[in-house]
Amino acid sequence: MSHAGIHVLVIDDERAIRQFVCASLVGHGYRVTEASTGTAGVFHAIMQTPNAVVLDLGLPDIDGMEVICRIRQLSQAPIIVISARDRNCSEAAALNAGANDYLRKPFSTDELLQHIDVLVRHAMQPSLDMASQVFAVDHLRVDVSQRTVSVDDREVKLSPTEYGILLTLIVHAGSIVTLDQLCREISGPNGPLEAHQLRISMAQLRRKIEEDVVRPRYVLSETGVGYRLAVT
Repeated sequence: MSHAGIHVLVIDDERAIRQFVCASLVGHGYRVTEASTGTAGVFHAIMQTPNAVVLDLGLPDIDGMEVICRIRQLSQAPIIVISARDRNCSEAAALNAGANDYLRKPFSTDELLQHIDVLVRHAMQPSLDMASQVFAVDHLRVDVSQRTVSVDDREVKLSPTEYGILLTLIVHAGSIVTLDQLCREISGPNGPLEAHQLRISMAQLRRKIEEDVVRPRYVLSETGVGYRLAVT
């Protein structure tokens, strides 16, 4: 994927980290804007319409969670949180607020660049047209119009709940989807799913589409937070 013309906004009050991230992005062809406060970050996110936002949660003026909410009011640019906060609840809260991804400090340049690349590529693709689009990655193929799922050209029969989980992950492909999100967006016969019901259906879905459920290829776990559907 060419990075020419792709604009990334980096919001971090730690100058050394901000400069490290910006230098890495510029070195790989991205166009970069820096902000050292949440207020400045929100301003740049709205006025400059970046293709992606890299955001630290610990900012001097307003909390990073508030920054996510303010950006989400007017922009759908992918937001990647980078944070030293190591509690799973912070990660889940950021994702539920509207972030697309979460990296804990310290992280490698390659890791950050890979996450940005995946999210930007997904965001630049046309939205999935539920009436006609086909989602495919590796040997997994989902034909939404026909409501069929196949692996290695072998049709796989899914229950309505299993299919709902897979379709929700496709809509958010490449991004982390929290347990709360999945439970809210997927309804069973008695209303929204409970977490334990979701885990049971997720296990059943994996047994049907994964070659190795211990090392899944398609539906990846984000420990303590949720799941991500692989797009490469």
